[in-house]
Amino acid sequence: MNVPSAEASLWPARNVAEYAYCPRLFYFMEVEGIHVASHDTEAGQRIHKRVNSPSARRKKTDAAETEVVDTDRPVVERSLTLSDDELGLMAVLDLAEIRGQHAVPVEYRKGKPRRSYATASEVGGDQSQSAPEPWPTDRIQVAFQAILLERAGYTVDRGVLYYASERCRIEVPITDELRREAMDTLEAARHAATQPRPLPLLNDPKCPRCSLHSVCLPDEIHAARGDQQTPRNLWPPRDDGIHIVAQSHGTKVGIRGASLQVTEVSQGVVQQIPLASLESLSLLGTVQISTQALHALTDRNIPVAFLSAAGRLVSIVDPMDSVSADTRRNQVRVFDQPQKCLELSRALIAAKIRNQRTLLMRNATDLPKLAREALADQASSAEKAESLASLRGHEGQAAAIYFEYFGRMLNGELRDEFDEHGRQRRPPTDPVNSGLSMAYSMLTHDCISALRTARLEPSIGALHVSRPGRPALALDLMEPFRPLIADSLTITAFNRSELRPGHFQKTAAGCLFSEHGRKAFFEAWGRRMSDEITHPMFGYKLSYRRMLILHARMIAAWLNGEIATLSFLVTR
Repeated sequence: MNVPSAEASLWPARNVAEYAYCPRLFYFMEVEGIHVASHDTEAGQRIHKRVNSPSARRKKTDAAETEVVDTDRPVVERSLTLSDDELGLMAVLDLAEIRGQHAVPVEYRKGKPRRSYATASEVGGDQSQSAPEPWPTDRIQVAFQAILLERAGYTVDRGVLYYASERCRIEVPITDELRREAMDTLEAARHAATQPRPLPLLNDPKCPRCSLHSVCLPDEIHAARGDQQTPRNLWPPRDDGIHIVAQSHGTKVGIRGASLQVTEVSQGVVQQIPLASLESLSLLGTVQISTQALHALTDRNIPVAFLSAAGRLVSIVDPMDSVSADTRRNQVRVFDQPQKCLELSRALIAAKIRNQRTLLMRNATDLPKLAREALADQASSAEKAESLASLRGHEGQAAAIYFEYFGRMLNGELRDEFDEHGRQRRPPTDPVNSGLSMAYSMLTHDCISALRTARLEPSIGALHVSRPGRPALALDLMEPFRPLIADSLTITAFNRSELRPGHFQKTAAGCLFSEHGRKAFFEAWGRRMSDEITHPMFGYKLSYRRMLILHARMIAAWLNGEIATLSFLVTR
């Protein structure tokens, strides 16, 4: 159990009990270890960095104090780590002022102290005269630090809280009452850690500024539960993260300072991307990456995908960030129940078939009414399927109808060539099939990343059978998005001549992308994943990449019992 840090307590609670029980923030940050950086946490880290790395002048002063034995000035210890196995506590003190066996813990805070504003008559008509005081959570943290110092053999009668925003130093007396309050809080925290995850707060004003709202999804959860009508637009309106795909033969990826450096054999350094802006990296074929780059990317929880030259996903470097044991445990328990697997699978396949129907109605020439009605019937039957075998039957029948008329969405000779072969995967026999296979591979990669972000295990799924090396849940998640992203992208790219037959070469291994073809494909893929679409339930716009993450987190909420039913993106 870690002592709450400045980064963990973004919003001071009104009382200790609220801190221990109320916010999901406590559960996420302290029990699951999940942390999402924000302006507030970055500012707090900068302050702590200055405290923990004293200037040369400070170092000389500290050295002089150490040499002079009879000085009245205390010895200053920075970043002092203390732990106690019996209590199960660990703390990193920003600063400790030690004079002999007497110690004073000093805790730095980025924000402002608490002020108990009185009425105007009580303070002579001026509210600014109210004295600053520490927030309850800050008092408890200093109390924990004092307890650890005392168990290490020091005498502690006071602690200090320094609020950097106002440069305000407040002394906290360490009394027996405060020690008892701290130990009660520790027991309350231990109890809270063993309880089911609490629901997010409803319409709480803290949520918009909290960096965890994209993990917590407070408004979306309550909208799905029927407790709230319209969610606030807390998600970012745009997908500002950079997603890099390196695919040229002989390309090398390395690190220079705080940037990712991409070097090509013929052109030298072609790109330098700030690591702070990078969200994912994909390497195709013979692209090389340095060990230093891998370390820098994993330190920032940036996934690295390795794909074959044909676009087949080979492996993903999964950063060892926080993993929610409760979410993983619930995932296994729920997917061990056939009825729950069927419930999720019905929602996925019904949405997929409806999106296939919509895509055909938008783009296919002379689409028979019979085909539209047949797809609508299959979607309705999928929603009522009584077994996974029956559901897969409806999915197969819908796919047969869909790909029978798929060629009608293409222009020119490509239509005839696709109609001749139909949907062929291993190997793809024509440019359209090759484009679909590449798009499905990239969609699988993005679904795996979305599930990892949601703290889910991609290999344990509901509809697709879990086998070694198979991302079953990622294949489940991508079903409703196949028509919306992969199929739509392929059709549009060929019809606009962004992809042409000249971008492919036919070999004994099938129809494969050329280097120029892959470059054209990934340009189109990046644009497609950045396209924004309105969510039919929540009413706000998200890019397709963010939409995948949203649906992955809604699956996690369903697995954790926070919402009773699931629905997936369906366009009109």
